[in-house]
Formats: sequence, structure tokens, C-alpha cells
Amino acid sequence: MQVGAGFFRPDSRPARDLGVLLLADLVQQRALTAPGAGALAVLDAMAGCGIRALRYGLEAMAAAPAAELWANDADPDRMPLLQCNLAALRAPGLQLQTSSQTAQQLLAACLLQRRRFDLLDLDAFGCPTALVPLALEAVRLDGLLYLASTDGRSPTGHDRSGAVRRLGAAARAHPASWELALRLQIGVIARAAWALGRSVEPVLSFSEGRTFRTAVRLRRHAAGSELAQLGLLAHCHGCGDQQVQSLLQLRQWHPCLCGASQTPAQPPPPLAISGPLWIGPLQHQPTLARLQALAQAGTPALALSLAPDSRRLLARLQADPGDLPRCWPTSGIGRQLGGGAPPLQALVALLQQRGYRAGISGVMPGQLRSDAPWSEILQSARQVAAGGGRAAK
Repeated sequence: MQVGAGFFRPDSRPARDLGVLLLADLVQQRALTAPGAGALAVLDAMAGCGIRALRYGLEAMAAAPAAELWANDADPDRMPLLQCNLAALRAPGLQLQTSSQTAQQLLAACLLQRRRFDLLDLDAFGCPTALVPLALEAVRLDGLLYLASTDGRSPTGHDRSGAVRRLGAAARAHPASWELALRLQIGVIARAAWALGRSVEPVLSFSEGRTFRTAVRLRRHAAGSELAQLGLLAHCHGCGDQQVQSLLQLRQWHPCLCGASQTPAQPPPPLAISGPLWIGPLQHQPTLARLQALAQAGTPALALSLAPDSRRLLARLQADPGDLPRCWPTSGIGRQLGGGAPPLQALVALLQQRGYRAGISGVMPGQLRSDAPWSEILQSARQVAAGGGRAAK
């Protein structure tokens, strides 16, 4: 395969690896649940040099009895390179199509032609919000939208006006900034799906700090429980407390720990509130368990293609469903206590022993995820930092 002069990032390999696993799982599930269904259809809407489309065809679609793969890139000068790289996919049972259109033109044409896909890979540059409604229209029910955004400033609280324009949401500086961006992105997708009378189920969400990637499964109807997963996330930059509320049950925010140390003449700092955003799970653990099985015992081509970093990422995501949106870095907890970062695993174990849900974030390293009150987290962190965590067990 030739990279050419187009944009290509070797360090995006884990994202490509997980995309191949997602498609391989789709192929396997179709064979089990709908063996007589039509051809499996995949659209790579921003193909670049074609590496993702090539890997989809070679590593995942070979097991499908009939398949359609469409690779599109907006740059017409890249067509000879794209077609050359995908020439190896000219095989019986696989219908290959290439085109050079903007993503807007391509998705609009799909809507007019009523073409839908089992997997739509939209590896966007910048913020893809404007493409989301058309992209959802191009996904079959129970199919996957695999979406990427390289807009790091707006959803992480560094460009407030940009967040309002591009996401229709407030984004404030937050210690779990990568996760904040992912939750805002899923919130955009969910609202667009609900407006179309559909529902979405996040399958996996991850970031390395520059690109924010989400795969969601399109469902037929939105349930009331799903609507409750859109809410607001508040963070106090004074004491470090965090609170979360669903938009369906919005009420006043509780006083944070700053209130105990402030005087009437010196009120506590205002809460930094972000949203609306997704406050539900970030990962679908049954699907990730199947991806793990494919990574360990899939086809030889698939097993050989997965990088060690991709396997470690998949294991982290499977261990953390992301259903608790309150996250703190242990370094920030240490600063609140006036010392170093407490040992994360010991802190998780102590909070679980005390009856709270707690875990290690799979999205950002060194972060605690818990539903415990902030005062309990600080007390437990103080105990494990002093060496009392082992005794408490």
C-alpha cells in the first residue's frame, strides 16, 4: 500500500484496529442472526489513501458471503492512489466502489437513493456535527456509525463560543477533558437520532487527546431510559467537587464543600457547568467482550494485524463501562489534600469496601471514576495515602 501525499497518521492505528474488529463482529453477528440477509455494506466516507477500506476488505469482509465496500474521498487527485491501493479487493463476492465527493454530497446522495450501510466510517477532520443527521440517515437499523472528531478546543472547554456554535452546548474546563469531549459528542449524536425518531447505543468511545472517536449502534426507537441519559455535568474549581443531573429531572445544584469554608462576604465560586451531554455508559461491554474474543481467536489475518497498543486499549475500555460520569485525576485529589497522588487501585478498593461504586477510567490514565460523595472520596484518599487502605481491607 502506498501512502502518497495524503494525510496519514501511523499513531491512529488503534482506531483502525478497533474499526476492523467492529466490522468483523458485525459480519459474525449477521451470520448468526440473519444468515439470509442481503449484502453487508460498508461506507468509508473520508478514505484518504484507503488504508481503512483496504483493511476492512482484507481482514473483516472476506467472511461475508456478499459484501459492498464504498471508499470515497473529496480530493479527486487522490483517486488513482486510492484505486491502486484497493485493487487487491477485486474479488468474487465483494462489490467495490470508489468516488470523489465531499462528505455532504455523498451522504445527501445516499439519502436520495435510500442507500444505507451496516458500517459508516466517518473519520472527519475538525468537528463533524453538521454531517451527523445525514450520516445517521445512511446507517441501517442495528448498524454502526464510527465517528471521529479532531476538534479538541471546543469540547474540552478551551473555546466556549465554538462549543455553542458547533455542539449546541456549554463546555467548561474539566479535569476529565477527554471524557467531557466524548460525552458532548455522543450527546450531539443522540439528539440528532431522537429528532429522526431513532435511538443510539454507544458501543465504544476513546481518545488519545487529539482525536475523539465514538462508535454508536442505531436503534429503532428511543426509550424513556435513554432520554434520561442526557444531562449536565458540574465541576467546582475551588474544592474539586462534581455533580451530575439528567435534563429530565433538573433541579438545584447541591452546595459543594466550598460552602463550609466561605463566609457570607466571600461566597463560593460558581460551578462550571457543561452540557447538555451524554451521562450514560460510554462502552457496551457485551460487544467489547466479543471484540476481545475476536482479537484473541479470530481469523489469522485479523489476529496478526492488531497492535499491542490496540489490545491494551480494548482491555481498558472493556474494564470500564463509563456509566459514572464523575471522574477525577489522582493528581488533583492529591492537590486537594495538600500532598501527592493517592494510590489509585487502593483508593478504588477502599471506596468499593465502603459500599460505593468505583473504578479506574479507561478513557484517561490515572483517573478515578466513582459515585461516592466528594467528601468520602477525599477521606478515603487521605486514608490510603497515609497507608491505611491495606489495613481497612
